Amino acid sequence: MVKKLRRKFVITAMSALLVILIVLIGVINIFNVVQITQHADEMLQILTDNNGSFPRFDKNKMSPPDPAQNTQNQSFMNYSFIGYNRTMEAPYETRYFWVRLDKNASATEINTGHIAAISSSDAVSYAQSVVSSGHTSGFYSTYRYMCTQKDDGTTFVIFTDCSSGFYNAYSLLLNSLLLGLVCLAAMFILVYLLSGKAVAPVVESLEKQKRFITDAGHELKTPLAVISANIDVLELESGPNEWTQSVRNQIKRMTGLVKNMLTLSRMEEETIHLVFSDLNLSDTVHEAADSFAAVAESADKKYTVQIDPDIHCTGDKNSIHQLASLLIDNAIKYSSDQGSIQVHLSQDKNLITFEVSNTCDCIPDGNLDRLFDRFYRADSSRSRQTGGYGIGLSVARAIATSHGGSIIAQRDGDHIIRFIVTLPVKTKKKSV
Repeated sequence: MVKKLRRKFVITAMSALLVILIVLIGVINIFNVVQITQHADEMLQILTDNNGSFPRFDKNKMSPPDPAQNTQNQSFMNYSFIGYNRTMEAPYETRYFWVRLDKNASATEINTGHIAAISSSDAVSYAQSVVSSGHTSGFYSTYRYMCTQKDDGTTFVIFTDCSSGFYNAYSLLLNSLLLGLVCLAAMFILVYLLSGKAVAPVVESLEKQKRFITDAGHELKTPLAVISANIDVLELESGPNEWTQSVRNQIKRMTGLVKNMLTLSRMEEETIHLVFSDLNLSDTVHEAADSFAAVAESADKKYTVQIDPDIHCTGDKNSIHQLASLLIDNAIKYSSDQGSIQVHLSQDKNLITFEVSNTCDCIPDGNLDRLFDRFYRADSSRSRQTGGYGIGLSVARAIATSHGGSIIAQRDGDHIIRFIVTLPVKTKKKSV
């Protein structure tokens, strides 16, 4: 139980951290790409407005900020200095080329003097492809472009090289992913080391609850045995009567409840002794199903058993027999008057399906998974009449889980409920 709680805590914490890192890394890298695109568009707009060349900046009118005048606001001085450098160096660091096309998409003017990777023929080919696409801006390979219609009817297409920015963006993505993996690994170690302390209060509470159930179950056995012995003495002296028979029924009911509570508690603690071996599941289920044939017949209910022969699995015979008995007994108790119960066992490759279905006057609304909760009763009055105590299905789920399988409840129309158990053919043996 402690291992399961620690595992769930670690998985939850790591999942939350993973989501945060994915969002954080995604936002940073997307924002970086957006900035690269915006910077390229700014340069393209400047070049377009100035017919393919940068305007001359007057260095006398633009001078770097004086640190002595900004001692009270150092961050503003740094920002101003970066802006000054960006403005003055833009003509020298921007790699671009442009082509002017006439109405027939023929090149009338080409400028590739500010880029080394593009020839004149490449520039014309790129420009014609961009114009034919009908877009006024976008990306062509690693080049950001802008198309502008001039007053003389020509089309001015200008490209700027963004490969350096994309390379830096790719490096940022790799570095951020690497840093994220390192953070995940470090966080996993910390969470795993601290998970024991985090789940300690819950584990302590569960241990106290299980200890109470176990101790109470054992303590109840003695007074039940004494009461049963006293009833025997009373019946010897005055003979059996309806009162002694009622007490016997309540003792039987209480004994079954204590037995199931102890079984469930031991299975959850994994202290119950399960002997896993090759098991003829068909024979075991047949044995359990046959024991209820007379009960179903006396209750005037249709009882159908369909079990495929020679189905084998790895499991504990007593537990599987108890699982089948619990489900069939539950179906008979809660089936409608003169209703029907069906027991079906089949195998599909490596998966075994054991299904018990019954007609039911009123199937509970909502999620049927709550039927497996301890002491849950869909109809309390019906449970009192049938002698149920709301723990049998919890024990059935514990048995299925201990064998590496699962159990679910499903509606089939408005008046049929199915309990479906799936078991693997081979189950990993537990050292319990």
